[in-house]
Amino acid sequence: MTSSEIRNYAAADPNGTGSPARVRFAVLDSWRGICALLVAMMHFPASGPLSESLVIRNAYLFVDYFFVLSGFVIAHRYRSSISNRTAYLRFAIVRLGRVYPLHLAVLAVFVAFELLRLTVPALRGDGAPPFSDGNSIGELINSLLLLNGIGMDVRLAWNSPSWSISAEVWTYLLFGLAVLSLGRRHWIVFIPVIAAGMAAIYAWSPDHMDTTWHLGLVRCLYGFSLGALLYHVLGPWLVARHLGAATPRGTSVAATCVEFLALGAILGFVALAGKGPVNIFAPFVFALAICVFSYEGGALSRILNHRIFLWLGTLSYGIYMVHIFVQARMINAASVIEKLTGQAFVGPFSIAQEEFFGFGVRGAAFGVIMTLVMVTLVVVTALVAHFAIEKPGVRLSKTIADRLGGEPRKTGAGQAGLSALSS
Repeated sequence: MTSSEIRNYAAADPNGTGSPARVRFAVLDSWRGICALLVAMMHFPASGPLSESLVIRNAYLFVDYFFVLSGFVIAHRYRSSISNRTAYLRFAIVRLGRVYPLHLAVLAVFVAFELLRLTVPALRGDGAPPFSDGNSIGELINSLLLLNGIGMDVRLAWNSPSWSISAEVWTYLLFGLAVLSLGRRHWIVFIPVIAAGMAAIYAWSPDHMDTTWHLGLVRCLYGFSLGALLYHVLGPWLVARHLGAATPRGTSVAATCVEFLALGAILGFVALAGKGPVNIFAPFVFALAICVFSYEGGALSRILNHRIFLWLGTLSYGIYMVHIFVQARMINAASVIEKLTGQAFVGPFSIAQEEFFGFGVRGAAFGVIMTLVMVTLVVVTALVAHFAIEKPGVRLSKTIADRLGGEPRKTGAGQAGLSALSS
């Protein structure tokens, strides 16, 4: 921590009762939950104005918001605390404990369903044989070892969104090594990583930012480094402002206007960027959004500070991890109902010349209804996963980390919600 930061914190909190780590950027958490739902809607094969909108069709870009936000808040929490090897090991255990239990649990459910397909031929339908075509044993091992987002696979496999969790975990470890090796000068490495990431994605990714198993780690390092660099520049001022707010802040007209302009810029960029080369600048667009909404001065921020949105942020990791399984089982259930009733509920359809199989055969209204049903089922499943898997996993990892000694673990509001996709 630099001397200027210390002065800022002291000025904001003259009694010394506050600390940077206890600050929570709540609105950024809320946006995380919204983005997770948008990604889930993108993956859901349904017709209707929601699924067919350009924002939903290009919602893969919101994964880059997760990466940029992850860099911002991980730097906020850990850039001054990884001072020795024990602290680094504590950091690695806590971060792994945050993401791996749910990753493992969802994988186990996928494996259980493949075993069910193996023993019940009627469940196979017209699909690939069990344990093949993206669900092979080799790909399962890669997913278990978190190698599925760093170029070790040749396609998306098993729980396909988990490629980004793989990329994030390896990025966490590299970030911790940078802090451990370079101390407060670690930010210097972010600049070449950002430049190299942009160049590599432009040169080697056919769809540029829409790269997953192939250049997923590069994509994550690029966004994460930009977020961490943003925190280095802006974080001390934001933390001092939050610590200095002894009373609730009102909303200002200027901040509200800026927030609406930022929202319009984000939606416009996502809608128009598609898979063209301009999408390479997506992390910068989301960095701008973080600059605006971390200030929390406008009417949109006040709305997003509502409990329902904060809970959505809390459930965002679960939403992201369970939605593919829930959606697939919805299609399975609809296929069974078709056979019982003789009515068509799922089938092949197209959106903008892209072929899908799902809830697109009974018109837009039915597609919208099924999308809302999907969102409800995903949120409920994520809520169960949060209490049954995520929270116990976090407690266990922190207990293990505490036994290593070193810096005592901070608790309270500042510890909650301090990562991006995975917190």
